[in-house]
Amino acid sequence: MNRKLFLLLLLAGVVPIGVVAENHGQWIARVPAQDRSQSNPMATDPSAITAGKILFEQHCASCHGEDARGTGRRPSLHTSRVHRATDGELQWLLRNGSLIHGMPAWSSLPEVQRWQLVRYLHSLDPDPQQQQ
Repeated sequence: MNRKLFLLLLLAGVVPIGVVAENHGQWIARVPAQDRSQSNPMATDPSAITAGKILFEQHCASCHGEDARGTGRRPSLHTSRVHRATDGELQWLLRNGSLIHGMPAWSSLPEVQRWQLVRYLHSLDPDPQQQQ
């Protein structure tokens, strides 16, 4: 279903809130196969994690916290779901966002910077208490 139409139907009360809760965290299923299998061109660049951390602090920390452990309703990025996601899946999410869950699209960031962010996200230590 078209994202704008879905939001309109949700606001109108046609789509029950339970549908949103049921699909929470299912963004990975929407990633097209060609995006899912993309390799990170920054994978071997030793400066990519540092650059990604700087970008995270500038663009992401206000929602996900300085330590990426989440704030309020914004999720921790130390979860197994983030660590299991492919580089291509994370890059797709950064590019397209997930408006239903409050994640903005970062398509205005140059692609190389999105890949640097992906390197940083995969460098975070997984928290065994954070299974989602």
